Amino acid sequence: MRFSKLQKHILLECWGRKHRLNKKELLEFYFERQIKLHKKEIQDIVTRSIQSLIKKGCLIGYGRRTPQRWYIKEIHLTLQGRREARKLLGKQQRLPF
Repeated sequence: MRFSKLQKHILLECWGRKHRLNKKELLEFYFERQIKLHKKEIQDIVTRSIQSLIKKGCLIGYGRRTPQRWYIKEIHLTLQGRREARKLLGKQQRLPF
């Protein structure tokens, strides 16, 4: 699968965690690079990337649902997401022989 730099960052951040990752922690990706965007624009970009990863089956989103939309607060990797993150890291899984 093809991933953007932000999506790769999201997968790798989730890879090192056993528990859910808060969405606010992902905003640091743009704050570290000091890109001159408004906070609302950054939140929209991160939300769209998370929704794209959920549609691909790499993430599970936790939050609340209103009749109009989802409000994602936390995310967690699925089995397929762990496989993709492992590929990004370049690690090969050992077989139990």
